[in-house]
Amino acid sequence: MLRAARASRGMVVAPHNLAAQSAVAVLREGGNAIEATIAGAAAIAVVYPHMNGVGGDGFWLIAAPGRPPLAIDGCGPTGAGVTPALYAASDAVAARGPRAANTVAGTVGGWQAAHDIAVSWGGRLPLSRLLEDAVHYAEAGFPTSESQSRTTAEKREELAVVSGFGALYLPGGAPPAPGARFANPALARTLRRLAEDGLDGFYRGALARDIAAGLAAAGAPVSAEDLAAYRPRRVTPLALALGGATVYNTPPPTQGVSSLMILGLLDRLDLAASPADGFAHVHAVVEATKQAFLEREGRLGDPAAMPVDAAAWLAPDLLDERARRIDPGHALPWPRAEPGGDTVWLGAIDAEGRAVSFIQSLYWEFGSGLTLPETGILWQNRGIGMALSGAGANRLAPRKRPFHTLNPPIARLADGAAMVYGCMGGEGQPQTQAALFSRIVTHGRDVQEAVTAPRWLLGRTWGEETASLKLESRFPADVVAALEAAGHAVEPVPPFSDLMGHAGVVLRRADGGLEGAADPRGDGAAAGY
Repeated sequence: MLRAARASRGMVVAPHNLAAQSAVAVLREGGNAIEATIAGAAAIAVVYPHMNGVGGDGFWLIAAPGRPPLAIDGCGPTGAGVTPALYAASDAVAARGPRAANTVAGTVGGWQAAHDIAVSWGGRLPLSRLLEDAVHYAEAGFPTSESQSRTTAEKREELAVVSGFGALYLPGGAPPAPGARFANPALARTLRRLAEDGLDGFYRGALARDIAAGLAAAGAPVSAEDLAAYRPRRVTPLALALGGATVYNTPPPTQGVSSLMILGLLDRLDLAASPADGFAHVHAVVEATKQAFLEREGRLGDPAAMPVDAAAWLAPDLLDERARRIDPGHALPWPRAEPGGDTVWLGAIDAEGRAVSFIQSLYWEFGSGLTLPETGILWQNRGIGMALSGAGANRLAPRKRPFHTLNPPIARLADGAAMVYGCMGGEGQPQTQAALFSRIVTHGRDVQEAVTAPRWLLGRTWGEETASLKLESRFPADVVAALEAAGHAVEPVPPFSDLMGHAGVVLRRADGGLEGAADPRGDGAAAGY
């Protein structure tokens, strides 16, 4: 996988090959990029259940040629009864179990908002067609991925005791083996109801009542009233003009502003003369990441509670000042570490050049673990990152949207090309986005080569203890030595490590040709026609 997949009419990338095939089939049938993404999102919600699902959140960035991009915030808020008092017996929000399922799942609402736009584009494929593959895989089963099998085994001890989890995800009392057929018939029924009654049924109507009843029976603090009050939001993306592109990303509560800040800082460091993935390149991205995260610290969350407009962090004067803090030869000490998460990113570009960058997640692997037996829905634990005290934008309160690591970007390049790209992996998302953008746009590398190349991660995922600079072992020894000499606490990890997330890219060149790249670290594919 050293060279991009190429196509001339349409291209999709997803971190599971079955989802990619579901999406490209919709393009072949005349569907547009949004319709293809909905089909891929529904399929991957079934076949990659440890990474995402209909019980999670999602964000969209959508761009049609000649028009300003737009974004959809599919983030659900906390329930009306979710207060710090709910967790008075602990010093943190619950991580697993019913009380961790404390926010409305917004991703299906995001699908609906996106579908409305797809219809305005002339989309005519019925929901029953868009959800067809997802229903089939949930009902008839699909081959368990190695990733699902391994993750289930790793998290078995903490999740087996959570309501509904073991009955579904530990068939016969054990994790499913790689390749074993895995099915979720209850979820198939839920998806079929959504296809027949409309996606809004997740929040209002008979299905919503069944979902609310399942949450109440398990003791989760999200009610029928919370579901009915939810609406996805169409919002204006953040934008940053760089030397060779304009890059767009989602506004708060996502960390899209941090991803853009990193690119803005790198633009000021002029890395074009430095080899891709050499010391200067890696060091610069890592140090830019630190500066962006310091700016965001304690201030990024529900925009209604933020003390500052995040767009102000993209002002030239602020980026100039932050760039001056970056020492080209020495690392800033970095003791802090935040939890990460697991996610899926999908990208699609259709024959008209309409582009979608989409991401959905349960947050931690398998989210809260809470599984509703009547509907087959696994609920997210996105509220785990909210604070029980203090006055920050991410302090726990009723009907408040949590901070999101999710952030799907789109870049419009100076030569007329367009690129959708993204990655799973919590705090690793902005870092991998910067690596991909600089490799492809600054250094002109093939998109698949850029995705396959060794990666790094500053910080940790939620289950690890170290906040070091993790490097895949494929980096040259001299680069590792130079990073250590500069003061980075380097920790080697195996090649093609899942820790680095599963990335993807779809590039539409100025001449209309399409190039796609999927990550060999995952189970995905770039599918075009």
